[in-house]
Amino acid sequence: MKTFAALLGFVLAASPSIPYFKYQRPVPAAGSGQQYFVVDETIWKHANPDLSDLRLYAAQTEMPYALTLERGNLEQDHKDVRVLQQSRVGGKTQFLIDMSGVAEYDHIDLTLSAKNFVAHARVEGQDDMHGQHWATLTEPILYDLSEEGLGGNHVLRLPLTTYHYLRVTIDGPVKPTDVQGATSETRQEQKAVWRDVGGQPKIEQYPGKSTRTDDGRMVTQKGKGTLLTFALPENVPIERIVFDIDPTQPNFRREIEIRNETGAPVGSGEINRIHMVRRGNKIDSENQDVNFSGGGQQQKSLSVVIYNGDDPPLKISGARLQQHERRVYFDGPASGALALYYGDEKLESPIYDYAKLFQREKNAAPVQVGTEAGNSAYMGRLDDRPWSERHPAVLWIAIVAAVLILGAVALRSMKTVAA
Repeated sequence: MKTFAALLGFVLAASPSIPYFKYQRPVPAAGSGQQYFVVDETIWKHANPDLSDLRLYAAQTEMPYALTLERGNLEQDHKDVRVLQQSRVGGKTQFLIDMSGVAEYDHIDLTLSAKNFVAHARVEGQDDMHGQHWATLTEPILYDLSEEGLGGNHVLRLPLTTYHYLRVTIDGPVKPTDVQGATSETRQEQKAVWRDVGGQPKIEQYPGKSTRTDDGRMVTQKGKGTLLTFALPENVPIERIVFDIDPTQPNFRREIEIRNETGAPVGSGEINRIHMVRRGNKIDSENQDVNFSGGGQQQKSLSVVIYNGDDPPLKISGARLQQHERRVYFDGPASGALALYYGDEKLESPIYDYAKLFQREKNAAPVQVGTEAGNSAYMGRLDDRPWSERHPAVLWIAIVAAVLILGAVALRSMKTVAA
C-alpha cells in the first residue's frame, strides 16, 4: 500500500500543470487547421535540452502536438546488375547493362578500375537489347583525379527510367576490361530544412597539424591551417557548418575538423570546388558544407580547422552554423487563446495519440510564436527531495554533535578505567 502511494505521488508530481512552468509565449493560431511553429533560440535557452517540457494550452486545456525534426530522408534501393558485351566500337568502350530485374531506377554506379582519367559517356535505353532504336538518356562526364587529390565520379545520373537495357559508350582512356561491374540505385529524397544559428566566427591562422616522424618526434606544421571560432547560443544543438568561399577562389579540396570547447573532435569532412576542362570535357563539382553531430548543447564555443597543406588559405567571406529545424505541429483550437508553456525540469516528453498518428499536411500553416514572458501563475513544484538533501546543514550539525558526544563518552570511559 505504501509503495502504491509513493508511486502515485511520483506520477502526480511529474504531471504537467500551468503553475509549474516558468515561461509562456502566445501562439497566434489561425483557424482550426494544422499549423506549426519553429523552435527558436529563446525556447532552447529555457526549455529542457530535449524539449520534453513543451506544452500547449488553450485556456486550461492541454492541447496535443507532434514535435518533428526536419532532417529529410533519402530512401535508396541498391541492386547489383549485370554488365554485358564489353567491347571496343569505333575506338570507344561500349557495353550493355541488364536492368530487366529492376522496376525503375535513376542512378547507376559503375565500378571502374581506370585511374587518373576524364571521359565523356553517353547512356541510351532500349527494351530490346538487339533493337536498332536507342533513346539517349544522359551524357555525363566520368573522371578520376585521385593523382591530384580531387576525387572522382563514376555515377550515371538518369531521369527515372524503366528501360530493360542500357547501352553505355565511353570515350577516352577507359578500356573494356576496366568496366568491372555496376549497381543500380533508386533514390527518393525529401530535402532537409536548415536554419542558421548564431553569428559570424572569428577567423585566424591555425598553428598547424602535429604529425609523428619516423624517429618518433612530434612535428607541428606552422601556419598550415585556418581556425574559425564560433560563440554558441545557450543550449542550441549544432549540426552543420556552411562556408561562403569567394567566387574568385580557384579549384581546391581541403580537409575540415570540428572541435568542441574542450578540444575534443565532434566532426570532420572536406570542402571542395572543382571547375575545370580536361581532355575537352568539363568537370563541375562543388561542396562547401560539412554535417556533424555532437556540437552545441552544453558548449559555449565551437572551433573549425581548415587544413590548407602547402596551399595559401582559402578566401573565406563568411561561415554559418546551422541546425535542422524542430517544428511543433498542432491543430488550432476550436476556442480559446493558445499559449506555449515551458521551463519545468521535472517533466518528461508527452505521449499523445496525435503524435503517434501524425501525418503532415501540405498546406500546414506556419505561425510565429509571440514574445517570451514569465508565467504569472508560476508557483513551482513542491520540493520532493529527501529531507537530508533539503537540509544538509542540519544533517552535518547532527553528525558533528554525535561525534563530539561519542568522543566525550569515550574519554570519560578511559578516565574511569584508569582510576
